[in-house]
Amino acid sequence: MVMAKIGKFKNDKAREEYVRTYRELEKQWPMTSTTVDIATSFGSTRVRKAGRGEGVPIVLMHSLGGNSLSWSHVIEDFARDRVVYMPEMIGAPGFSEQTAPIDETRFGAWLGEVLDGLGVDRVHLVGYSQGGWQAMAIATTQQRRLASLTIIEPGGTLTKITWKVLWTMIRIGARPTDKNLRKMNDWLNPGVTLTDAEFAGVRAALGYAPAIGYPRMFTDERLATITIPTLAIFGADSQVVDTALAEKRLRDNLPICEVEIFSGVGHGVLDQIPAAATARILDFARRFERTDARRGE
Repeated sequence: MVMAKIGKFKNDKAREEYVRTYRELEKQWPMTSTTVDIATSFGSTRVRKAGRGEGVPIVLMHSLGGNSLSWSHVIEDFARDRVVYMPEMIGAPGFSEQTAPIDETRFGAWLGEVLDGLGVDRVHLVGYSQGGWQAMAIATTQQRRLASLTIIEPGGTLTKITWKVLWTMIRIGARPTDKNLRKMNDWLNPGVTLTDAEFAGVRAALGYAPAIGYPRMFTDERLATITIPTLAIFGADSQVVDTALAEKRLRDNLPICEVEIFSGVGHGVLDQIPAAATARILDFARRFERTDARRGE
């Protein structure tokens, strides 16, 4: 299958349903936030902003099918003493509007333009699942702008995705009934139950044809280009990542790397143990804090 060069909704009805579910999720957002659309070479990027304080800002990269509202259950912790920016990935479901092709070699250029538009020099970058892949790609070219990197369960980048996972995703993708989608969520994220509004958002995201490519394995040489302090978080029971191999590759190739593997947890680390996961991320960020990361705020 040839991937479209520009991501878009499959039809007007799909767009309308997505907007409807987005607005319902927005009603559940727990704190004051604002949104802004930043012009980039790849199109307009919707960014949600929450929090205030003098700490280095955090940028949160959402998972597959997510958007800036996906952080509702952890945003109050992340934004307690600093500004948090939540971009909606270009070429993926959300309110960003892609106008030019993009792939992982240009994720860094895209985020650099987003940060320029926000008036931000340096940030702590956090990526979850597919957002972890995007964050890793960004870290290979934007070291100067990153105070630290945190990756959470970045599938397909450090270890190969198993045929079992691929087959499950293909099977569900071919027949995305409510039952099948819930079954996949239960398998990937045991103990995590989606609300009706969250599930409607997941289903509505399927109405978008993305155009950002798929995660590729990082070679050891490419991993070694990530020279900033890095924290990697995994669930010991993950179906997506071989945690032992991932930890070895990271420790062998990154100069400053910490790895946290939470026992009794699957791929949905942030959903299963949000307080413990966010506390670990914020502790890491504070140890690599800078006071000159923002300008114009």
